[in-house]
Amino acid sequence: MKLTPLQMQKLVEKVFEHWKKNNVIVFKEDEKKVFARALQAIKDEYQKETDLDIEVNKMLDQLERSNPGEFQRYKMYPILKQKLAKERKVVL
Repeated sequence: MKLTPLQMQKLVEKVFEHWKKNNVIVFKEDEKKVFARALQAIKDEYQKETDLDIEVNKMLDQLERSNPGEFQRYKMYPILKQKLAKERKVVL
């Protein structure tokens, strides 16, 4: 699932709001700093997935060139993506 930067920000805001309302979290640092760090962590994870997608597509291009005609890209994409994600410890 792809999120826009605004959606990521809203997600972090809602999580923090819920945690504060239920007294789950107490900030030792400035809340704005913690918010920015949480938002950056989410952006970093999405960037890892984007990089993984690019690499999977490159690998599929190579496989398609080496196996013309009999290659079914739409079937291989999820299999290859799951395998690489597991190897690189990327959460999908």
